[in-house]
Amino acid sequence: MTGFAPDLKVCGITRRADAQAAAAAGASFLGVVLAPGGTRTVALEVARDLLAGLPARRVGVFVDASVDELRRAGEDAALDVLQLHGDEPPKLVRALRDEGRWQVWKAIRPRDADEFRAGADRYAGSADALLLDGFSTRARGGTGARFPWEDVAPLRDVVPEGTLLVVAGGMRAADVGRAVALLRPDVVDVSSGVETAPGVKDGAAIEHFAAALRGSLQARQG
Repeated sequence: MTGFAPDLKVCGITRRADAQAAAAAGASFLGVVLAPGGTRTVALEVARDLLAGLPARRVGVFVDASVDELRRAGEDAALDVLQLHGDEPPKLVRALRDEGRWQVWKAIRPRDADEFRAGADRYAGSADALLLDGFSTRARGGTGARFPWEDVAPLRDVVPEGTLLVVAGGMRAADVGRAVALLRPDVVDVSSGVETAPGVKDGAAIEHFAAALRGSLQARQG
């Protein structure tokens, strides 16, 4: 991992100004929640306008949507990534990935090392990326809950080469460097950690987080 810096994803975007701020801070991925009923949910037509023309890959977040819904959303919003947070079976994940029009990221919410291993075993051959998020009974994501970094870290290598590891859940500028050192992710995903309220990002907080992420590389090189 020497010389390697994870990409940044800013998720839960609901305002065009926040998408622009994230792109300006160097985010490689911009995420919008398209699953209904969430505090950061946006309509499909809004998502398209939020992300249009920005130099970052577009990510749509879904929970147990049908294949037809996922395809339609992917096409209508010109998504680069379908991020799945429900109980989608590996067969569905694989079928979408094999279409080649987008990457498919599968979220798992491990509460311990065994749950991480089970999730990796189930989805690593089907998804382009495994996204680790914190478990909460309140929602499937965006709650600020963390997964147990220290428990998962020793099993990092169960994620096979060629499958990205994305880490999310309660990421903050103050400790993102520690998360990177422990987990060696390919992508770091932040949402609530750069907000003043659900769905309302703070441009200065996004830049501060991005700087801390860049600093995690410098610390390892030093």
